[in-house]
Amino acid sequence: MRLKALLLIVIASLPLAAADFDFGRTMRVDYFHTSTPKGDEIVALQGVLNDGPWPGSRTRLIDTSNLGKYYFEVVDRETNQVIYSRGFASVYGEFETTPEAKERAATFHESLRFPWPSKPVQVRLSKRDAQNAFQQVWSTVVDPGSRFVNPSAGRPAGKVWSYIDNGPPSQKVDLLVIGEGYTEAEMPKLRRDVERLAGKLFATEPFKSRRSDFNVRVLELPASKSGVHRPRTRDDRRTVTGVEYNIFDSERYVLTLDNKALRDAASSAPYDFIEILVNEKQYGGGGIFNDQATSSVDSAFSEYVFVHEFGHHFAGLGDEYYTSQVAYTTGGTDHPEPWEPNITANGARPKWMELVTPGTPLPTPWNKEAFEKQQREYQAERAKLRAENRPESEMDALFRREQVIETRMLSEEKYADKVGAFEGAAYEATGLYRPEADCIMFTRNEVGFCDVCTRAIHRVIDMHTK
Repeated sequence: MRLKALLLIVIASLPLAAADFDFGRTMRVDYFHTSTPKGDEIVALQGVLNDGPWPGSRTRLIDTSNLGKYYFEVVDRETNQVIYSRGFASVYGEFETTPEAKERAATFHESLRFPWPSKPVQVRLSKRDAQNAFQQVWSTVVDPGSRFVNPSAGRPAGKVWSYIDNGPPSQKVDLLVIGEGYTEAEMPKLRRDVERLAGKLFATEPFKSRRSDFNVRVLELPASKSGVHRPRTRDDRRTVTGVEYNIFDSERYVLTLDNKALRDAASSAPYDFIEILVNEKQYGGGGIFNDQATSSVDSAFSEYVFVHEFGHHFAGLGDEYYTSQVAYTTGGTDHPEPWEPNITANGARPKWMELVTPGTPLPTPWNKEAFEKQQREYQAERAKLRAENRPESEMDALFRREQVIETRMLSEEKYADKVGAFEGAAYEATGLYRPEADCIMFTRNEVGFCDVCTRAIHRVIDMHTK
């Protein structure tokens, strides 16, 4: 009786949400997310299963970051209290912004992951409306004891090894690097690529100073043939996660559309974030907040792509560039305040006002017209190289020439290295603003993350480690 009383005291002293979970397991709720040309959004449950040990924080269970196009909550059915929540973005969320979404229906597989609940819960999925307020789009009740919930743990999809090991997963940010397009004989190359690309990430602030807050594990998925699927050049491949180029018909955009295959493979190790290394020379990558990031490994700018795309995936950072061709519909005149922490629609009073350098005018003037003229010439040459399917070395040479020109132009700006509000961001030439003249989210220049992006990264690290 005395032992039982002590146990009850310990349980009663736990935070309410923490007492509602079995942290030895991760619950994964899989669902289908369908879009129709009429604009319908349909969500349907696919299954619920055990996704391995819970790798995340056991204390920071409620997301207060206000990041993500989507947001999900886990609600205790008995008390109607939210016991877990996270914001995220998705491939579906990007697809619906493309012209293709108005022409055909499409279905995407998605997953929500959270600690294994000890009793029935309601899972609520919400999406931002035109005013950026979250509105519920789907809800389902999950009983962990139901026969429709599979508690069995899966088998590892491949060999897992540690590149950085700084402590228990629950107290660290856990990054899983997945190698795709590497044959068994190329596994030593994967190790070198991880050391080079992850090494670049942790040589870049603020990741450099926060390195001790990370664990990095690597999952080997040997391929029968080197490389991944590249539809435009008809280099056809099939890999475990289904990662490929040409997403939304953009020649450089690399993702996997097979979320189930990705999640099943990733469950081989504890993870909070996923980066897929693509064993290819062609420039390419992609990054979606709290979903996935990718980078090719052998272009001249692979290190930049790795860090840039991880910025999207990890901290919800938006693209600050606006002159490159993208698959999304742009050119709108109405710009509600973006959820991304480094983009604002209010150039006179940006959301990062407390970081603005004293004496910097808002909006902040810069040589925008000269920059755009130079970019038009560069983009035309780039399009010509791609249309002629020229060797990747010629594209890399173009990128290097462009880097020299951009670095000079932007470093000579009157307000270079000052935090302000510079017009031109998130694929829009007007109406949206970025924090500084240059940043790794704007160009390939060796300037690192701006102060606003750096703060956003620190906040996410803190959410997983404190």
